[in-house]
Amino acid sequence: MSRLMFYIIVGFLLIAGIATSVHRHVQFEIPWLPGEQRQVWEIEAGINFNAQDGPVQVDLALPSHQAGYRVLTENTASSGYGLAYQADELGRTARWTIRQAVGSQTLYYSVQMLVSEDARSPVQTAPEVPITTPWESPYDTAANQLIEQAWARSANNATFARELIRDINGERQEENARLLLTQENPAALVVRLLNQAGVQAREVSGLLLEDGRRRQTLSSWIQVFDQSGEEWTIFHPLTGEQGKPDNLLLWETGGRAVLEVQGGTNSRVTFSMMTHDQPASAAVRNHYSEDTLLNFSIHSLPLEEQALFQTILLIPIGALMVVFLRVLVGIKTSGTFMPVLIALAFIQTTLPTGLIGFLLIVAVGLIIRNYLSYLNLLLVARVSAVIITVIAIISIFTVLAYRMGLSAGLTITFFPMIILAWTIERMSILWEEEGPKQVLIQGGGSLVTAILAYLAMNNPWVRHITFNFLGVQLILMALILLLGNYTGYRLLELRRFKPITDDEKPS
Repeated sequence: MSRLMFYIIVGFLLIAGIATSVHRHVQFEIPWLPGEQRQVWEIEAGINFNAQDGPVQVDLALPSHQAGYRVLTENTASSGYGLAYQADELGRTARWTIRQAVGSQTLYYSVQMLVSEDARSPVQTAPEVPITTPWESPYDTAANQLIEQAWARSANNATFARELIRDINGERQEENARLLLTQENPAALVVRLLNQAGVQAREVSGLLLEDGRRRQTLSSWIQVFDQSGEEWTIFHPLTGEQGKPDNLLLWETGGRAVLEVQGGTNSRVTFSMMTHDQPASAAVRNHYSEDTLLNFSIHSLPLEEQALFQTILLIPIGALMVVFLRVLVGIKTSGTFMPVLIALAFIQTTLPTGLIGFLLIVAVGLIIRNYLSYLNLLLVARVSAVIITVIAIISIFTVLAYRMGLSAGLTITFFPMIILAWTIERMSILWEEEGPKQVLIQGGGSLVTAILAYLAMNNPWVRHITFNFLGVQLILMALILLLGNYTGYRLLELRRFKPITDDEKPS
C-alpha cells in the first residue's frame, strides 16, 4: 500500500508539473526556447484639430485583443491634457480633456500589437438587430427589391451578405443600387439593408498593416453575425470577399465613431506603422502580471527579487544532478550538497576562474588547518578559526588579483565561505583518519559533481525553463523521489564484479 501511495504521489507531481507548464505555454504564450522571436507592430495615431479657445474633449476608439493580435503596451503624448482610458461593451476609448485650448492641436497615441496565432477575440453574445430608419419613397421599393434578389440567391446570413454586396458594388449593380448609393456610402448601405432583413450586421473600422507606411487612414469593413458559429464573419465592403486578411487590424468594432472632438474643428486622425521582431519572452512579458492560480509566476516581483529567484530556481537542477551522480553513478562527495553551492559560485565567477580559486583556497586552507591540528583546539573553535582563515585567503587573493589587473579574480568573493571552511575541516579529518587517497577521491568527486552541476544549471535553455515554468519544480521533485527509491548497484560498484567476469572468460 505504501508503494502504491508513493507512485501515486510521483505520478501526481509529474502530471501537475507538465500540465501547469503546458498551460503557461499555450495560454500565456511563454516560449519553450529562450531565443524565439515574435513579430510586433508599432502603430502611432496622430490626432490633429483646431481648438476653439475653450474646453476640449477628444475621444479616440482604441484596438483590443482580437484574432491574430494582442495588445502589448500603449502610450500617449498629450502635453497639458488630462487622459483617461475607458472600456464598455462597445470597446475601449481614450479620452483627452483640457480646460482651455486654442489653435492647432496634436495628440498622439501609440500601441504595440503582438502578432499571435493563439490570440482570440473576446466571446460575444448574439447582438440584437438595430432598429433601422424607414426609407422614403422611392428608396423603400429599391431597398426591398435588392433584399429579395439577394435573399433568393443565398442560403444563410454569410451568403446573403455576400450576394447583397455584389449586387450593390459588383458587376450586377442595377438602378436600385445606384439610387440607394446616393443616400449612403457602400458599407453603410449594406449594413442598413442587412439589418432591415433581420440580419445582425455592423460596420467596423480596420487598419491594413504595411511596414513603414505613414499617414494612413482606417478603412470600412462589414461584420455579419453567424448564428450557427456564434461569431462575427468579416466581408470586404466592395468585393464581398469573406474572411479577415492577415494584415488587417480591427481598430473599432462597437459601431461608435473612431474620433469625436468637442470644442474643436477640422479634426482627423492618421496612422503610421512599422514592424520589428523582439524576443518572445519580452514580447509577452505584460501577461506575466496577470497572475492567477493557473498563471502563478514570480514576474510580478521587483527586478531585484526576480534576479535572486532566477538563481534560486536553479538549485533543484543541481540537486537532481547530485542525486543522480551519488545514487546511480556512485560518486563520493565531501558533503552532500556542497557541490551545488560550489556550482552556484562557478556561475558567478565563470568556470575557469572558479576552479582556480576553489583549488587555491582549499589547498592553502588545508595547509593552515594542518597547523591548527597541533593546537588541540575544540571543534567549534577550530572551525571558527578555519572560517576566519578562509576569509583572509579570499581577501588576499582578491587584492592580489586587483593589483595584477586580473578583474576575473575579484569574483572569487562569491564562494560560500562557511561551506568552504567545513569542506576544509572535513577533508583534513578525512586525511588524518583514512589518508590522502580518500581525500582525493571525495575532493575530486565533489569537484566533478560541481562542474557537471554547473554545466546543467548554466545551460540557457535550463535557466529559461526553470525561471518561466514553475511547474518544472514539481517534475524535478518527482524525478528526485524516483531516484531516491533506487536500491540497486551503482555504476562504479560494478567494477567489483570484474574479476568474476574475467574468471568466466574461456582461456
